[in-house]
Amino acid sequence: MAEIKKTKEQSSSTRSLQIVVFKLGNEEYGLQIDQIKEVVITPNITRVPQTPSYVKGVANIRGNVIAIFDLEDRFNLERTIQTQGSKYTLVVESEDVKMGLLVNAVPNTVSVNASDLDETVGIISDANADSNYIKGIIKSGNRLIILVDIFKVIDHEMTSAIKKATVAA
Repeated sequence: MAEIKKTKEQSSSTRSLQIVVFKLGNEEYGLQIDQIKEVVITPNITRVPQTPSYVKGVANIRGNVIAIFDLEDRFNLERTIQTQGSKYTLVVESEDVKMGLLVNAVPNTVSVNASDLDETVGIISDANADSNYIKGIIKSGNRLIILVDIFKVIDHEMTSAIKKATVAA
């Protein structure tokens, strides 16, 4: 029985995660690769009035009008993204919503062991979110990557902003 338990522990620690890593502010953030539909060069963004500051507007990506978000603004981080200078957009999609996230550089994909993810980080949460959107911190060499569940970031306020922005367009 102990051998079986040990084998299960070993298999979970050797399980790998595919993470798309990008910078916000001075820190590295990551999303699990299955949360990202595609990475595109940021098209022209059309501002939509009366939306929160983190909603930069809407853009036409492959024939779909989607809301474009600035996570630096949403997370109240030091500004490194200039709306006009953002080079890439991560397109994320769920059953309920499709949106773009601004990033300055091409994000890279990293494969990490599940054992490198510290999920006990419950100290960071957004008072406006129903649940904690920080899944954990990935330790990869000297790097610390903040793993985010983007669909938990999308709270009621953001969903309303997405609908308002895409309907107005």
